[in-house]
Amino acid sequence: MPNQQPQAASYKVAFALITSLFFLWAFLHNINPILIPHLKKACQLSDLQSSFIDTAVYLGYFFVALPAGWFMHKYGYKKGILFGLLLYAIGAALFIPAASARSYDFFLVALFIIASGATFLETVANPYITKLGDKASSEQRLNFAQSFNGVGAFIAPIIGGQFILSGIEHTPEELKQFSPEQLNNYLTFEASGIKVPYMIIAGVVLLVALFFVFTRLPEIKEEDAEDDGHGHKSFSLSVFRHSHVTWAVIAEFFYVGAQVGVGSFFIRFSRYTMGMPEKEAAYYWGFIAMVGFMLGRFAGTFFMRYIKPAKLLSLYAVINVILLTVALLASGKVAAYSLLAVPFFMSIMFPTIFALGIKGLGEESKIASSFLVMSIVGGAFIPPIMGQISDKTGSIQMAYIVPLVCFLFVLYFGWKGYKIIEPKKAIGN
Repeated sequence: MPNQQPQAASYKVAFALITSLFFLWAFLHNINPILIPHLKKACQLSDLQSSFIDTAVYLGYFFVALPAGWFMHKYGYKKGILFGLLLYAIGAALFIPAASARSYDFFLVALFIIASGATFLETVANPYITKLGDKASSEQRLNFAQSFNGVGAFIAPIIGGQFILSGIEHTPEELKQFSPEQLNNYLTFEASGIKVPYMIIAGVVLLVALFFVFTRLPEIKEEDAEDDGHGHKSFSLSVFRHSHVTWAVIAEFFYVGAQVGVGSFFIRFSRYTMGMPEKEAAYYWGFIAMVGFMLGRFAGTFFMRYIKPAKLLSLYAVINVILLTVALLASGKVAAYSLLAVPFFMSIMFPTIFALGIKGLGEESKIASSFLVMSIVGGAFIPPIMGQISDKTGSIQMAYIVPLVCFLFVLYFGWKGYKIIEPKKAIGN
């Protein structure tokens, strides 16, 4: 009994610090809807080429998630966090020479490094939060922590719209009238607008790292992993013998693809459907869509007291399918506002799928967490498909059929895929 109070206090401190990390990767993901139109202008890109910004970020997750899980398994949570923060800061600092060179490839490399750091943070933080308390409330606790992820989600497009987007928009025909010197000066001006914001981001991340250096975090002792039928504990692909892990990875892949696709092209979508200028669209995305996303996290945490997480997940997936159908078929404000409503109902999806996917796994939750973070690679594949549809059809609105289909996979997971089914034992054991 005497140890319970200090343990509870250390859990609260750990919870508060880990929650700050949710802001950082939220900022990374939600600055992309600003970077895509910005670098499209500065580097003169097509919709498909500009979508590679998302690809660079989410391929970082795919390639680094398993190494991050193994690193965490061997060295613990704290060292994983510090290494992730260091990578994040290095990637942000590389934006400065990338802007000077006005090299799109250099920007993509810098984004890949930032994403690699965020992968470490996310691989550590999601499972760590679920272990800081009672198992029965793990989904609710993760949703609460992810609510602060929502803060980063709405701040990123607002800050980016204010300090990165110039508000200067020229048509291709107008750019053809520029002399080579005028065009070079304009493109250099656009690219340079990114330097100061990313210099500040690198500094803030290093400051957060210092807090972690001087704070002692409780190392959570996991329950023993299940025997794999051959007398040793598994930390490998055998985690997929649990069907709910398999379906969680599939659902997370399509959910993240939908989330990224919905946000990444909103500025283009609002311009296409109602002629909204880029700065105004960024403002709307930040103050309506992402505030809705943040409030949705808090509301979802509350609703889970009365509605089972899987049922709430299914309900929200159905609502998003309806909203995207309206966005596809309507025009003007109706189309744009339907799309702005989608993030509220996306809000609980990632943490709920994640928590349900690692439920009942013990030590295997670490490797399952790595695979779930790897599934974020859906964000690398869905936006290019949308960009290709837009380039081929001339309609960015038509491209939104892709996230609609993605939410159908989320619906299936919340309906049946989440159920824990005992894996069959090997014959003869």
